[in-house]
Amino acid sequence: MTAPARGDEPWYGAGRDLAPAVPIVEINRASRVYRMGEVEVPALVEADLRVEEGEFVAVVGPSGSGKSTLMNLIGCLDRPTSGEVRLGGTSVADLDDDGLARVRSRFVGFIFQAYNLLPRTTALENVAAPLLYQGIGRGERLARARATLERLGLGDRVGHQPSELSGGQQQRVAVARALVTDPPLILADEPTGNLDSHSGAEVMALLRELHRSGRTIVLITHDADVATTATRQVHIRDGRLVA
Repeated sequence: MTAPARGDEPWYGAGRDLAPAVPIVEINRASRVYRMGEVEVPALVEADLRVEEGEFVAVVGPSGSGKSTLMNLIGCLDRPTSGEVRLGGTSVADLDDDGLARVRSRFVGFIFQAYNLLPRTTALENVAAPLLYQGIGRGERLARARATLERLGLGDRVGHQPSELSGGQQQRVAVARALVTDPPLILADEPTGNLDSHSGAEVMALLRELHRSGRTIVLITHDADVATTATRQVHIRDGRLVA
């Protein structure tokens, strides 16, 4: 599959098929302002960011610096107040709510600090869930989910619910869920925040392995040590991105 000519439907295929000249993420002078009553609060100020296919970029900053706002824009969970956000060459501003939902399900694989697993659902069903929104039949969903869990060393945990797994295992299930749709971009938001140091190191080793295999990863973190895993760091403070 190749990217369509300009004017065709937006393309949300696998990252390995993106034309090399098209950045995975391109943010141009994007700002996000929230209104609280009569007060406007700038959470992100004229941010510029470009992430090429195959990069591993860490966005580093303290609490309240604008990291979550930037993550929400990259992940199509929010829209900029001004400026432009493009994913795979497609402007987020040009998409309606259904279009944004398609991007989230096909273009971005999310890894959250709190895992966000369905509590009374097996690891297998948790990983298979994103494929449901792509209209894939149950048999293929489960087969792909099982194969992904096995690749991450969780083949013997497919029938376990989150409460039966350690924190590190739960985060590995979350990583498998992010990978199962084969998205061009992995967006990891504080993926070690709820883990002990040993489990956190295992998760970061897994992200390094994914990067070596060609995955594009944007890591959101406040931890300078975690950020060293990435091959490039971008710092954010008071809503502004700095080198």
